[in-house]
Amino acid sequence: MTRAAIVGIGQTEFSKASGRSELQLAAEAVLAALDDAGLTAADVDGLITFTLDGSDEVGVTRCLGIPDLKYTSRIPQGGAASVASIFHAMSAVMAGVCDVVVVWRAMNERSQFRFGQPIARGNIPAGGGSSFMEWCLPFGAQSPASWEALTAQAYMHRYGATNEDFGLVSVLLRKHAATNPQAWFYGKPITLEDHQASRWIVAPSLRLLDCCQESDGGVAVVIAREDRARDLKQTPVTIHGAVTTLPFNHEIISDYYHGHDLAQLPMAQRVAARLKDLTGMSPPDTQVAMIYDNFTPQILMQLEAYGYCGHGEAKDYIRDGNLELDGSSPLSPNGGHIGEGYIHGMNLITEGVRQARGTAANQVANVKTVFLASGVAGAIIGAG
Repeated sequence: MTRAAIVGIGQTEFSKASGRSELQLAAEAVLAALDDAGLTAADVDGLITFTLDGSDEVGVTRCLGIPDLKYTSRIPQGGAASVASIFHAMSAVMAGVCDVVVVWRAMNERSQFRFGQPIARGNIPAGGGSSFMEWCLPFGAQSPASWEALTAQAYMHRYGATNEDFGLVSVLLRKHAATNPQAWFYGKPITLEDHQASRWIVAPSLRLLDCCQESDGGVAVVIAREDRARDLKQTPVTIHGAVTTLPFNHEIISDYYHGHDLAQLPMAQRVAARLKDLTGMSPPDTQVAMIYDNFTPQILMQLEAYGYCGHGEAKDYIRDGNLELDGSSPLSPNGGHIGEGYIHGMNLITEGVRQARGTAANQVANVKTVFLASGVAGAIIGAG
């Protein structure tokens, strides 16, 4: 069977005021990714993005001069769409539908539409929600942080975790960002005391420094047939496997109506099991963990769900140094969404590719495989 590989990555700078349209950011990121791969717009026959992305396929093809497309699709579920889009692109290539697929995401989230701000009733962004918003917004739960806090507090109650435990994640990711020149918080590490001094967003679970950034920027990834990838500019990064899940009654940030313990993530458990069946590898078998960090509690819950440690053990797993660059499971060496920038998971993918290539600013030693995770989707990638 034909396998798929990531052959190019591109991104703009991450800022709080890009000064350009989202379409221009998308075009810049895609052109950078194609140049990285040694391809041109004429080679592209597939485009994939998020339902939330504000730039349509016609606009992108016009900007880039793509002559003809065989396939386009859009993926729902906010940041979960990042790794899910890799699954879709891989599937299109492996099925023989496309030879070269570009995945992009561009957003002016800080200067244009701030996802972290309360959503006014009746002002849900296009493609941005399912029915649970109808029950949340009228009662004041109007922001992602308020939705996350419900599960975070369930987790705290069940396992005795504290906001200080969550702060360990923020301190770690800011430490990584501080030595990554592409990160917004380059040269700006924080201490646990800084974290604890930041203002409450939703007490007692989330402080300001528990939340990811609101960023402007664009990111693109190019996926091609593995046989074609061998002739391109970069060493191909093979997609060993990618999977998704959409459990019954799943919602955007959590599964309030799924009928399970809110202190656990069954969707992530399913992703880990499916990756094991598909690739023979589990997330802890990889050398780098690029795990979606919209809020710090999500890291603890995902570490447990993906099998890095037992339920309720994540706080100790982190304190023991396992997520450090020289630990057993280095977490987002670029600084993640909290430290580098927040482009809905896509910049975690580009960092995963750099780690697999051996070209990252904070390069982890002896990387053979990298785990990419965005809740309902996961992938394992590796060079060669």
